[in-house]
Order: sequence, then C-alpha cells, then structure tokens
Amino acid sequence: MDLVVVKPEGLYCPQGDFYIDPWRPVPRAIITHAHRDHAHAGHAHYLAAQASELVLKARLGEITLQTLPYGESVVQKDVTVSLHPAGHVLGSAQVRLEHRGEVWVVSGDYKLEAEVTCAPFEPVRCHTFVSESTFGLPIYRWRPQAEILADIAGWWRRNARAQRASVLFCYAFGKAQRILAGLRTADALDIGKLVCHGAIEPINRAYRATGVDLPPTHNVADVGKAELSSALVLAPPSAGGTPWMRRFGDFSDGFASGWMQLRGARRRRSLDRGFVLSDHADWPGLNDAIAATGASRVIITHGQIAVMVRWLQQQGFDAGAFATEFEDDGGDEEAQPPEAAAQAEAVESAE
Repeated sequence: MDLVVVKPEGLYCPQGDFYIDPWRPVPRAIITHAHRDHAHAGHAHYLAAQASELVLKARLGEITLQTLPYGESVVQKDVTVSLHPAGHVLGSAQVRLEHRGEVWVVSGDYKLEAEVTCAPFEPVRCHTFVSESTFGLPIYRWRPQAEILADIAGWWRRNARAQRASVLFCYAFGKAQRILAGLRTADALDIGKLVCHGAIEPINRAYRATGVDLPPTHNVADVGKAELSSALVLAPPSAGGTPWMRRFGDFSDGFASGWMQLRGARRRRSLDRGFVLSDHADWPGLNDAIAATGASRVIITHGQIAVMVRWLQQQGFDAGAFATEFEDDGGDEEAQPPEAAAQAEAVESAE
C-alpha cells in the first residue's frame, strides 16, 4: 500500500488527497520548508510547520496557510499527518503519514548537525522513508560546524586588518542566518560590521520575528566606506559579478557551501576561499538518518540517486527512487549539482 505516489503535479497521497511539496498548483499542499524548489506559489491551501510561517510568507506573499506545531497531528480523510523537525532551515519539517497501521515519512531536505537557527533533526520511526540524497557520495563528509565558523572568522579578521572587505557568498535563506548566528557563538562580532545583501535582509527579519537571535546587520548603503573595508558582507551567489559588488573596492571573496568539498569547485569560481558548510546531510548523515528510522523501504527523491539506491540495496534495503523536480528551478541553490566537471570528479572519487 503506497501512501505516496508521483503525479505530474508532485508527490501525492491518494488516501489523504493532498500533495507534499508539489511543483504545480494543487488544492491542498503540505510544505516541508520554504526553499523555492519545495514551496511554490499558486496552491489553494498550504499546511506547514508553525516555525515556517513568516519565512513562507516572506517568500510567497499572502497565502492560505495552516500551521502545525511540531509533533501535533491532523487527520486528512483517512490519513493522520504530523510534522517533525528536519534540521535543514527554520521551519523545515519531515511529514509523517499514518494510514491503517502503515507509516511513511517524507523528509524533504535535512541535516543532522544541530545549530541554533532551527529545531534539530528528529528521527521518526516508519516503514518507508522518503529521503533526499543531495550529497549522497562518500566524498562528502562535513567537519564540525564550529571549526568552519572559526575558519570564516579568521579569514574575516585577516582581511579586516588588511583593510579589505570580506564578501562571503552564501544562500539567502538558511545558510546566511546560520553563519550570522554562528559568528556570535564563535565570538567574532568585534571584527567589524555585518552587511547583508537586500535578498538576505527580509529573511533575517522573518528569523528574528520567529525568535531566532541574530546579531545586528546592516544594508550596504548605510555603512561608510571606511567601515566597509573591515566588514563581512553576506551576499547570494547571484550577486557575483554584478555592479553591486563595485562598492567594495579591493575585496576578498569566499563561498560557503557543501560543494566546496570538491577540489575544483572553488577554482572554477575563481574564489579566494571556499568554506565547506552545508545545510544538507553528508554521506554518514544520510546513512545514520535512514538507519534511525527503522524503515525497510527507502525512496530517494533527488541528488545522487543512482549511487544511493545501489548502496542501500547492497545494505539490504528495499530501495528505489521517485522522479521529482526538486532540483530543476534553483529554489535551494545548494541542492543544485555543481558544474559537470566537478560533478564527475565527485562521482569518480566515490568509485
């Protein structure tokens, strides 16, 4: 009895007559998180975790949104639905479905390392686990977040002493806020001003209004030239090479992403520094999360599908895949595979 199937609109639960993260407009949608490849405009009704409300509205505008605290359940026709923390970004949730004793969990995107900007990942026991596999290759193994944040702080401090702005490219929703909060933990706020691109500030406001403690940030227009020379500037990757960058003069640039694990990724982007910091589970994390569910069946939705399915089958799982569109529109930029050459490098390293 399949509780989730793939339809042209997205992942569909026939017994409950609703969709999970659909990519085309539908009457009822459950949203795992607010990245744009999972949360699309145009649905008649949305259900999401309570903590995601302000971020969803910041990204989608006014929508008909029902929210649910983590762990509480609602019944949709014959299916009991509850949402559980995924640890990916603010408000990210795994969707637990129960129908006549059968339990499925659709994980959305997730990471296992806990941090202060979102609720930590919670393993949920189930019969079938629907999982991502963005970084589903053995080459992807993350160092502890505290070490990466210390590296970022050290790079920023050295640049500030040399009177060079530090421009750190990172994804506007999730990664930027994780870095901001982490710099407070790393005791690095004495170095200079924190400046955020205009695409990041609305998300910062939503995080703060939800109760996440972020340090003060500034718009670039409000910071003088002298202060910019010692500032850390957070900007989305799309800002690179645009006229917006000219105001920083002789700056040093870096990129915070799981893709920086690949030797050639930083070189191909002509970056000064690459920091391996991801909001997705690495290879050990994916395996640990799957094992913690107790599921005998695993379905992979996106990422390194062929490698992960083959590996899981070798470990004795009933493993397969769903064809989804979660990577196709750039909503979660980190979920996008790197350039073809870098991707080939990663696959070759895994074989």
